[in-house]
Amino acid sequence: MSQPLTQILASAAFALAAALLAYRQRLGLSRSLLLASLRAAVQLAVVGALIALVFRVPGLAIAFVAVMVATASLTAGSRIRALPGARRIAVAAIALPALAAVGVLLAVGAFAATPRATIPTAGILIGGAMLSTTLTGRRLVEGLADGIDEIEARLSLGDRARDALAPLCRRAISGALVPLIDQTRSAGLVTLPGTFVGLVLGGASPATAARVQLTVLLTLLLVQLLSALLTAELVTRAATLPGERVLAMSR
Repeated sequence: MSQPLTQILASAAFALAAALLAYRQRLGLSRSLLLASLRAAVQLAVVGALIALVFRVPGLAIAFVAVMVATASLTAGSRIRALPGARRIAVAAIALPALAAVGVLLAVGAFAATPRATIPTAGILIGGAMLSTTLTGRRLVEGLADGIDEIEARLSLGDRARDALAPLCRRAISGALVPLIDQTRSAGLVTLPGTFVGLVLGGASPATAARVQLTVLLTLLLVQLLSALLTAELVTRAATLPGERVLAMSR
């Protein structure tokens, strides 16, 4: 049996095992697990074909990155849709830090300005920015719903709306960055990040793979922090009403 076929069959078997286990435990996740697995298979097949085309026609790289940003923004925006201007918040919080970081990496020569280097790097940073925006935004929405009494108490004591929301923003940002901090701290000891594994499987030396992974991982720290800060700032503006009042959200 060929290796590609073995990989596909093994992947399908693991997905089915996960769905069966969820069914046996009555978690109500079997359908979601199967649909997510099928969707991932279809999307990766399509993306693989598109990236192959982009490698042949470099001019399409910009359009491909734009699609990634748009998709990430729609996904993150849907998680905070209770907020006014949720999609605009998501676009700004994802696109600005991620694309700026990609531009800096290319400008200083950390990565070659080719689709083969740019697209994977942009994808990782856009994905990280999306995660940070989603986690920060959801925590803020939940805080505006569950912690409105605390916020109103601060307002009644004379705080400005921005000052009353500041503790909530700090908690949301800190909570959103915990997974990345843990991932960075445990890289190489607990986990082998995807970039490192992909480069090694592709034939790169472990030293080269480690160097590239470190560059991406530490860039991701700044990108996700900036995304979280931007999300908090834009949500604060969206939630501040005239007269130094704060928008109360419903769960």
